Amino acid sequence: MSDTPENGAAAQPAAAQVTNRILAQYIRDMSFENILAQKGVTGDAQPEIQVQVNLDARKRGTENQYEVITKLNITSKTKEKGDPLFVLELEYAGVFLVQGVPEEQMHPFLLIECPRLTFPFVRRIVSDITRDGGFPPLNLDTIDFLALYRSELARRTEAEKAKAN
Repeated sequence: MSDTPENGAAAQPAAAQVTNRILAQYIRDMSFENILAQKGVTGDAQPEIQVQVNLDARKRGTENQYEVITKLNITSKTKEKGDPLFVLELEYAGVFLVQGVPEEQMHPFLLIECPRLTFPFVRRIVSDITRDGGFPPLNLDTIDFLALYRSELARRTEAEKAKAN
């Protein structure tokens, strides 16, 4: 029997199996400031919430291990006057074992797929901290990490074009 399929094409080697495992996850840094309690904003304040997301990834000393950090900066202000209610800063890290991803695809893989895996934990922490801080729990909308990655690439490309001019 031959190694060629019935249509006569040569057999293709199997693609490398991609492995992505979370080895550890932890809060690197967190700060919650309840400005409402400190300054005593009065009345029934309708909040306006702004969420900023940044990502960072780095290779660790061990082969195929990477640390990916999701950084959130969440501010809540009153809609009427813009008085601050609270500020939450969170850096949540995951240590990942990543194998089978080609080097040219590693950067997008780390900044898209890895944060997707840790996001449910980040969402729960934000909800718990805002609730424990005296506010209704803040349930973050799902973050589109692919769109975030593309947006950052476009921003960097524009910045490079501006430098060249």
